[in-house]
Amino acid sequence: MIPGAADHDVDVSIADAAVERLLSVTPADVDPATELSYCRNVFVPLTTACRYTCTYCTYYDPPGQADLLSPAEIRDICHRGADAGCTEALFTFGDDPDDRYTEIYDQLGELGHESVHEYLREACKIALEEGLLPHANPGDQTREQMATVADLNASMGVMLETTAEVQAHGGPRSKSPGQRLATLRTAGELGVPFTTGILVGIGEDWRARAESILAIAELHDRYGHIQEVIVQPVVENERWRDGSPDLATMRRVTAMARAGLPDEVAVQVPPNLAPARDLTDCGVDDLGGVSPVTVDHINPEYEWPALRELEAVAEAAGVPLTERLPVYERFVESGWLSSRVEAAIDADTAAGERFRAVLAGEQSPADP
Repeated sequence: MIPGAADHDVDVSIADAAVERLLSVTPADVDPATELSYCRNVFVPLTTACRYTCTYCTYYDPPGQADLLSPAEIRDICHRGADAGCTEALFTFGDDPDDRYTEIYDQLGELGHESVHEYLREACKIALEEGLLPHANPGDQTREQMATVADLNASMGVMLETTAEVQAHGGPRSKSPGQRLATLRTAGELGVPFTTGILVGIGEDWRARAESILAIAELHDRYGHIQEVIVQPVVENERWRDGSPDLATMRRVTAMARAGLPDEVAVQVPPNLAPARDLTDCGVDDLGGVSPVTVDHINPEYEWPALRELEAVAEAAGVPLTERLPVYERFVESGWLSSRVEAAIDADTAAGERFRAVLAGEQSPADP
């Protein structure tokens, strides 16, 4: 039983035989992708407050030090992103702040909001006005919270990380794998194109890695909503000194993800954190969101590669590099998006032209 699954009424059944089959997979058992994709984005760190205190994370700030971006700051970041040809506003913040963050709630109140999700809705409107498609990653969410913002997002996401109980999540405010899976299920029930992923090297064993992949696959089989799964190594930083997974581990787990997921679900590796060139033959389809404007606020010590570097990764793999939107094309074509987001993509504006050009594959990876 996945920890916390019963508490959140999550019915995910993973057969031992399926786990054993996935554990036997090696890179030689999967085919390389025929192309690699990426998305141009800007990181918009809405707040650095988080109810959790994971030992590998440098993103969160403790109560009294956490901050909240102002509407003007959000608009400025989005405007610069649109000017640079980006299509995605990636809204990041820690999971819904708890009641220790009194200053954050005071700031929200001054802005006329009672919750972070109410403010996220305003932020998504700003992104759309500035010509970007929102992709929000607010962590664990209730159905009510996700429904508050879903119609203004092209896609949303949360990292599952692992189905195991690990010490890195420990303490009085630890993450629950069952709650994470409940958020994935909620996205499926609401029809939200969704990104998730596993975090490799935080204390999980190989069985937990296989179970995590298969749990994601099972929820996708029910709802068809998972667009990509990120295979992300934990990296050294000021809070994490327990090392990163080696190349052999990353190659094996990436191949397992490709073998354990449906073909239509992309396998992504973040090129600023993982050795992308050495993983492309393990079934990687996507290189994730890369920003020509902002740093990776979750891993600020690890700079984004330039777009030319992504081209070099694709060239080394012998495949084309294509740009995509923050929502995958099949969801656009199948009518998954809200009327508001569809209107933004179809608008007779510079932004609409940019979105349609990406969908049509008319932009070069080397464009600014």
